[in-house]
Amino acid sequence: MLKFTLKKTCGHARLGVVETSHSAIPTPVFMPVGTQASVKTATAEEVAETGSKILLANTYHLYLRPGHELIKRAGGLHSFMNWNGSILTDSGGFQAFSLGPMRKISDEGVLFRSHHDGSKHMFTPESVMEVEMALGADIAMCFDECAPFPSDHDYVKIAADRTYEWAKRCKAAHHHEYQSLFGIVQGGAFADLREYSAKQITDLDFPGYGIGGLSVGEPKEKMYEMLEVLDPLMPAEKPRYLMGVGSPDCLVEGVKRGVDMFDCVLPTRIARNGTVFVTGGKLVLRNAEYAEDHRVIEEGCGCYACRRGYTRGYIRHLLKAGEVLGIRLTTIHNLYFLQKLMAEIRNAIEEDRFDAFYHDFFAAYGEDHHF
Repeated sequence: MLKFTLKKTCGHARLGVVETSHSAIPTPVFMPVGTQASVKTATAEEVAETGSKILLANTYHLYLRPGHELIKRAGGLHSFMNWNGSILTDSGGFQAFSLGPMRKISDEGVLFRSHHDGSKHMFTPESVMEVEMALGADIAMCFDECAPFPSDHDYVKIAADRTYEWAKRCKAAHHHEYQSLFGIVQGGAFADLREYSAKQITDLDFPGYGIGGLSVGEPKEKMYEMLEVLDPLMPAEKPRYLMGVGSPDCLVEGVKRGVDMFDCVLPTRIARNGTVFVTGGKLVLRNAEYAEDHRVIEEGCGCYACRRGYTRGYIRHLLKAGEVLGIRLTTIHNLYFLQKLMAEIRNAIEEDRFDAFYHDFFAAYGEDHHF
């Protein structure tokens, strides 16, 4: 089962470690997303070599294909995808709700049609727990309702109440020898509903808590405001996980406001478009200006692509030619970049200089580099 140790704070920034049966994970941590039990274009070994000790897999997608029972027969997700580190599975709720007219929400659960073949399926708190237990990740998330942005106060209140009722049902249905179940705080962009949901969910005493319903289209300043509301309300001795956030600026801002865990498809998604993180912002390697640029992506970077001398010009050529190697190199670089950033953040907290790190980071971070 999961163990969290809060080792130190620097302002509201927190340094800790999450321990599961598969790995000890220093926090704050960024978790790469392996939607289909695969971090797109990278092997498990390559992901581990970037410094990643935990990744996320998607319950909705794996339920539909290849099916949770098949994965269970394969020995669970760790064995199935050949990953020796820790795994967190989301509940699939966000994907189900994102289907729009292809889904119907009720107090019982969500009735939806598969985006593959249109077949009908029903997610309830109990059925989602069955799927997540079969997948066998170290951390499972409760089934929740994520209200879209913008939504009015009344609807967000209904979604928060439903999330609470579903959390109780998830906890009652969940039983797994080493899997830990996290609750999820909702409440949209309303401070009073964030407080309301935080009280409800933390009263259920989960081993950790997700912060859901942010990074769904609201201004970043509103997300930061909600994190500031939640910081004093979340139990200090348990990890806080801001779901779906992964741009460098948001990671730094989230840590400043007490967040321990993050995940996002951003680094791998933009890599497939030829965009790479560098200190101070980003480069779009598809651009013509890099055609004869014979430097590596970033001097001094320890990722495989930079360490082995793959140049911007060569990677641009691969991207333009549709060669898979190009997006493999950009993916590996972006994952390494975020793991290095999180290590630098942890060192800054350890050395009581997070405020200075924060100032220096944003002094170098150009306005045109925000994601």
